[in-house]
Amino acid sequence: MSFVVGLTGGIGSGKTTVSHLFAELGAAIVDTDVIAHELTSKHGAAMPAIQSAFGSAVLQEDGSLDRAAMRRLCFSDPAERRRLEAVLHPLIRAESVARCRRADHAPYVMLVVPLLVESSAYRRQVDRVLVVDCDEAQQIARVMARSALDEADVRSVMATQADRAERLAAADDVLPNAGGRGELQMAVLSLHRRYLDLAERRAGVTRS
Repeated sequence: MSFVVGLTGGIGSGKTTVSHLFAELGAAIVDTDVIAHELTSKHGAAMPAIQSAFGSAVLQEDGSLDRAAMRRLCFSDPAERRRLEAVLHPLIRAESVARCRRADHAPYVMLVVPLLVESSAYRRQVDRVLVVDCDEAQQIARVMARSALDEADVRSVMATQADRAERLAAADDVLPNAGGRGELQMAVLSLHRRYLDLAERRAGVTRS
C-alpha cells in the first residue's frame, strides 16, 4: 500500500482546505467525511442499519440521513452517539482502507480523519500524523460562519473530540492555520516535499 499520511484537526481547523491544497500537488485524498456522506446518502450502504437502529425519525423523505436530526439526538445522548458509531465506523474504516489501497497511482495518500487521534485503528493505518492547528476561538468563529450552528453547538461538537493538546501530542507534523492562504500554501508545499521524500524512501526499502 502507498505511504499514508493521516490528516486531522479539530472542527473548523481547515482540514478540507488543506486536503485540497495537497490534492493540487498530486496527493491522493481519501476523506472519511466524504465516505460517511456517501454511506448515509439515498441508497447508502449504512442506511438500512441506521433505519433499523433509530427508526424513520432520522431519515429524510428521500431515504437519506437527516443529519440535523441525528446531530440533535447524538449530542443530547452519548449512548445514541455510540450506537451510531457502531454502525458507521466499521463501514467507513473498511472503505477507507480499500481506497488507500487503490491509490497506488499517487506518490502518497492523504487520509483525512477528524477523529484520528481518538482512534487507534486509524492510527495503525497511517505512516505519519499531520495535525492542522489553530486556536479554539478561530475554530468556533469559522464553524459559525459556514454553518447554522451557534457557539454552544460548536462547543458541543468540540467536546466530543480530542482537545488541542492531545492532538498536538500525537502529531508527527503540525500545520499552523492561523494566517493567510499564501502562508498556508507555502507550509503545505514544504510538507509535500517531505512526504515525497519519505514515500520514496519507503518504496526503496520495500523494493529491496
